[in-house]
Amino acid sequence: MKTYIVIPAYNEGKIIQEVIIDIQKAGYQNIILVDDGSADDTFSKAQEILDNLVFRHKINRGKGAATKTGIEAAKILGANIIVTLDGDGQHAPADIAKLTAPIEFDSFDVVLGTRLLNPKGMPRYKILANKIGNFFTWCLYGLWVTDSQSGFRAYSRHAAEVINTQSDRYEYDSEVIREIRKYKLKFKEVPITVRYTQYSMGKVQKQSFLTGLKTLYKMIWNIIS
Repeated sequence: MKTYIVIPAYNEGKIIQEVIIDIQKAGYQNIILVDDGSADDTFSKAQEILDNLVFRHKINRGKGAATKTGIEAAKILGANIIVTLDGDGQHAPADIAKLTAPIEFDSFDVVLGTRLLNPKGMPRYKILANKIGNFFTWCLYGLWVTDSQSGFRAYSRHAAEVINTQSDRYEYDSEVIREIRKYKLKFKEVPITVRYTQYSMGKVQKQSFLTGLKTLYKMIWNIIS
């Protein structure tokens, strides 16, 4: 089946080529990168390797918006399976096959990579933050998952066609959980390895307590508005 890898990226110029090359070494050549209005050389660095499969938002719209742009591009290019992963090097390309196999061989619609099934090396405050996020996602959308904020996921063509989210930023990941329940999509969770590095942990745009509160506020506002 034709698999495309979608990478939303923002100011990842220092590491993006390494991320792309690691994915290629794992056997995946159909890679789409969406630069979400970076102020650095993320776009040009990615272009050196991927040529025409690099897209760019003129302004920073958010991780969700960049992910959706990449998914739409993959659909146009005829993808049967679409995998999304972060551009900061935290996700292990060796895990991609674990996410695509249930779709390819067992007819699942969505496979969620989850850090909490194997939290080895995960900072305790991140474990707690994820559990809190999972609780509120369950309260708002009625579906329990063990890692509602993970960006490492795989979608069948059918799932990519029916999932319809409105949010452009971090709340996008939780909205996908709502769509899984809404459309009764067959989903599975699989454990993933997360590589916490000094680089990835030091990024200012990553989720923090404050952005977590903002994300929760937006999730609630989208329901009541």
